[in-house]
Amino acid sequence: MDYREAGVDIQAGRDFVDGIRSLVQKTYRPEVLGGLGGFGGCFALPSGYNEPILVSGTDGVGTKLKLATSLNRHDTVGIDLVAMCVNDVLTCGAEPLFFLDYLATGKLDSDQLTQVVTGISQGCQQAGCSLLGGETAEMPGFYQPGEYDMAGFCVGIVEKSRMLNGSQVQIGDIAIGLASSGVHSNGFSLVRKVVSDGGWNWNDCPEALGGQSIGDVCLTPTQIYVKPILQARSQGVEIHGMAHITGGGLPENLPRCLGEGQAVKIHPNSWPVLPIFNWLAEVGQVNLAAMFDTFNMGLGFVVLVPPQQAETTREWFETQGILAYTIGEVVSGTGGLIGLPLN
Repeated sequence: MDYREAGVDIQAGRDFVDGIRSLVQKTYRPEVLGGLGGFGGCFALPSGYNEPILVSGTDGVGTKLKLATSLNRHDTVGIDLVAMCVNDVLTCGAEPLFFLDYLATGKLDSDQLTQVVTGISQGCQQAGCSLLGGETAEMPGFYQPGEYDMAGFCVGIVEKSRMLNGSQVQIGDIAIGLASSGVHSNGFSLVRKVVSDGGWNWNDCPEALGGQSIGDVCLTPTQIYVKPILQARSQGVEIHGMAHITGGGLPENLPRCLGEGQAVKIHPNSWPVLPIFNWLAEVGQVNLAAMFDTFNMGLGFVVLVPPQQAETTREWFETQGILAYTIGEVVSGTGGLIGLPLN
């Protein structure tokens, strides 16, 4: 008996790494030292920083992977994996430097996981960070055939004097909401239950979704906001706070970027709720409070800026292909949101 008879094919793993080498190299920044295959990835700190602060983040994609497996489409969840990490470290003002992934499966399917890594490579290129390394674990008996899980890890850098920590936010700052590309990567346990309990199929095309299938809409990858926001700051846009709208929606995530004694007064109906959310609420009979607590409801990111820069900030993001909306302002309060439409 050998390892292969026990369900782990070491040579297949080596072949897989060789096969994705070009995908990894496409993401390399000049600071990458060495290549793929070492025990650790090496990265030189960029020059030009006086007091560099490293910012790290980690995340996964959750049960959205169940949908990818059901439809046998794995080319977008890798983008999701990168997006969930880089958008998080961005909220401090950090530029993502490098990314690592962990992929685990019951039996290595090279074609399937190559699709996943293709997405990871695309996400890293969108964010401007290097795919520095990773791990592929073949774990027979732990995952069902065809199933896999993954986690991502990101490290970014920011000048200490430009790091955002809530202290820069001022009463009167304007909240600019940046449009999401869809459900992103949160709430899929509820999405799957609504679809299943309603007797729907992922390939069904409800009229409310404009002719697109449920699966196509839900597999739309998470928007990566890194480059437009970093460019905005470099061109003088005075961003005082940022929030990545992930699990917990606006109510949980937007207050995380505020200072003491502050809240955000929301302007109801100041942005369009995407059709997928209206459809999920109607078909699943999900009340509005639960929708806001679970989903991004059409806003994937929020930036707080001085009132005099609100309009130019909104226009800047729209030139970058991201719809932006004035959704409220910072007021005195004890944290939380005021005026969020929950009925």
